[in-house]
Amino acid sequence: MRRIKAKHIIEILIHLAFWIGVYYTLDSLTSSTIKVRVNHNGKIMERSAVDTIFPYSRITLAFLAVLFYGNIFWIFKKVLSYKNLLAGIAMAVGWFILIFMANYILVGAKLNHNQPIGPLPPGFDPGKSSPDHLMQSPAAFFAIGNWVHMQLTMLLIFLTTVGLSIAYFFLKEWARNELVRNQLEAYQLSTEIKFLKSQINPHFLFNTLNNLFSMAQEKGNDDLADGISKLSGMMRYMIYDSNAANVPLNKEIAYLEDCITLNKLRYADDEVKVIFDYPPQTGSATIAPMLFIPFVENAFKHGVSIGQTSGIDIAIIVSDQKLIFTCINTKYSAIKKMEDEKSGIGLENVKRRLDLLYPGKHNLQINEDNGKYIVKLEIDLE
Repeated sequence: MRRIKAKHIIEILIHLAFWIGVYYTLDSLTSSTIKVRVNHNGKIMERSAVDTIFPYSRITLAFLAVLFYGNIFWIFKKVLSYKNLLAGIAMAVGWFILIFMANYILVGAKLNHNQPIGPLPPGFDPGKSSPDHLMQSPAAFFAIGNWVHMQLTMLLIFLTTVGLSIAYFFLKEWARNELVRNQLEAYQLSTEIKFLKSQINPHFLFNTLNNLFSMAQEKGNDDLADGISKLSGMMRYMIYDSNAANVPLNKEIAYLEDCITLNKLRYADDEVKVIFDYPPQTGSATIAPMLFIPFVENAFKHGVSIGQTSGIDIAIIVSDQKLIFTCINTKYSAIKKMEDEKSGIGLENVKRRLDLLYPGKHNLQINEDNGKYIVKLEIDLE
């Protein structure tokens, strides 16, 4: 916690130092040397004086800050989220023009009011000088004569700010993506280690299941044989296929079907009615493995009561590169949050896994309504 706090403090100090540097750079770039004539004891003398728009450079600095932080916190994120890249670029260009013109109009309006912009040059006495020769307000002369010509410099300053905001934004995005990638790798490694610790030799397991399957068939117990066959398929999927980053959606659906069938074996036919709707053809759609099974297990664990009629409705819809998974089950008592157990990975871990695998591309909603426990998960497959 202290390390994170120190990191944020250092980042804030760097930003402050940066804007202080921009402020004084802006002041130096917006200064101008002008010639003024002054009355010195009755003798007209011409002097050089540095004229500046120093008080108004604060306004320009504010617009630069709005441009910079607007880019990194809003505009660039919008540009990346747009499917049409040209529309996103047009939005960014429009934002730049808006800020640049707002600065031009606001500062120009203040300068055109002929307000003094800085201290008058030493020896300058407008009360003793001729207006024609002494220019009663050198600041006004600078504002009217030089502000428009200064726009090329101002344009370069604003473009430089845009360039810095682009560099800052993508460096931050790169760092964030690297952090997420490292967290995902660490999480997957931890999951694999836990799984390896808990599993027995898979070849022994499958040989045993095959022997039990053969024995059940010899005894004529087709239901038992079918259950053993499905369990064998589920174990094979969990041990081998689920190690991949993504699996075909039809394999995940087949796994869910087997899981539903085996769970129903624990109850009488009239105790639980399960409806599982899914598309007959899923095409080339892929999904991270084992995402939906915790919700299905939770539905059987908390939504089925022995001796009562229970219902579980599960559906998977794929449309326009978006997958929608829903699971609705009867709610008999207060549904407790799934806890980490040896038999499940828990709701919090599911949320964490979704955040790592589909950052910004998923929406999980869990609600209770009219005696129903409703889970809805939307995933952008693009």
